[in-house]
Formats: sequence, structure tokens, C-alpha cells
Amino acid sequence: MSLCALCGREARGFGYCHRLRWDRYPFYRFCSMRCLDAAAALAQRMHGMIDKTALEKQAIKDARRYFAEALTELGLMAPFYDRKAEEIDRLIEACIDGFQESMQRQATEKRVQEDELSDPLPF
Repeated sequence: MSLCALCGREARGFGYCHRLRWDRYPFYRFCSMRCLDAAAALAQRMHGMIDKTALEKQAIKDARRYFAEALTELGLMAPFYDRKAEEIDRLIEACIDGFQESMQRQATEKRVQEDELSDPLPF
């Protein structure tokens, strides 16, 4: 069961991807046209980004420590030391977006390959 990206109720077949750019933006599911329209308007104002949930915001904050540890281990901390938290969060979000985009693309490619290998329907 999918949940509505806006209100959290069960999603019922309504979906949105900013500017239909599947390669760049995530796909969101909604329970109604009302929630979809509200989210689409919000995404237009936010250039494709629907506000992060409290869990997502906390996860990005928590990732800062791991990011700093990796920078320190690689000897790269100096250029990042005086950066604002928002700038560090932007880097973390870029990594997350790239990771998710790759996973989605790979899953789609795998599905296409499996469909090509499967036997055609007999009717």
C-alpha cells in the first residue's frame, strides 16, 4: 500500500512527477486530485521539491557527521570547515538524489531486460 505524499492517507492512483522529468525528479502518489493539485502547485513554487518530511530532515542532519568523518579521513575537511549547514545539506541531498536516480534507472532497465527475455503472452 502506498501513502499519499501530502496527507498520508492511502494513495489511490493519482501521481505526480515534476515536469514529467522521471530522470530528475521523484514520482509521488496521492489519494485524490485535491492532494495532487496542492502538491503540484507546491512543487511548481519549489522548483520540483516537495517539502521534506521531519524524518528526511533529521536523516540529512544525522548524515552530516558521516560526511564530516569521510572528509576528514580523505584529508578534505579544510575547504568544508566554514561552510553553512545548508550548504552541507545541499551536498548530502545531491548524493542522495544521484543514488536514488541510479537505483530507479537500474531497476527500470532490469525490468525492461526481464520483459524482453520473457515469453510473449499467447493471446
